[in-house]
Amino acid sequence: MRSYVNFGFALLLAWGVLSVPVEVRAQDAKPSAPASQPVAKSGHQYSGMYTFLKEGEFVQVTVEDAGHVTGFVSRFGDGESDKGAFLDQFFKSGKLEGNKLSFTTEVVHGVTFDFKGTVERGEGKNPGDEAYFVLKGTLTENASDVNKKVTSHSRDVVFKMFPQDAAPAPAARN
Repeated sequence: MRSYVNFGFALLLAWGVLSVPVEVRAQDAKPSAPASQPVAKSGHQYSGMYTFLKEGEFVQVTVEDAGHVTGFVSRFGDGESDKGAFLDQFFKSGKLEGNKLSFTTEVVHGVTFDFKGTVERGEGKNPGDEAYFVLKGTLTENASDVNKKVTSHSRDVVFKMFPQDAAPAPAARN
């Protein structure tokens, strides 16, 4: 009787294994990739804060899934009404294809920015170092006046990634 129970259990176990789809069993049987193989890059490593046009200004770039890019430009105002005020301009659109980056900001006080360029390795030696990555390309500033006349000014730029430990410290609470 005991051998019938063992045989039945073995038969039940075999039926369970055979009922698992072949794709799942094949997937489980794949050997893991060797450590020397490079990991596919998604662009997430490019996320971070980069310098902008003036000292104290920056652009925050966040690479999300499928090359979608979000972020904002934080800059000082140049107009009569906002001279010296800190302005945040969020990305209206942004994308990363390979190392090609582009973004357009929302309009703030009649000004938008368009960036088209690349993300490249900079002079930083290790991940987390200043300028480990740089944004190189063309920045176009579009300014509209009270009569809705738009003036565009393009320039070649290089924005350096801030060092990872340079993030502002959290404010102390009392």
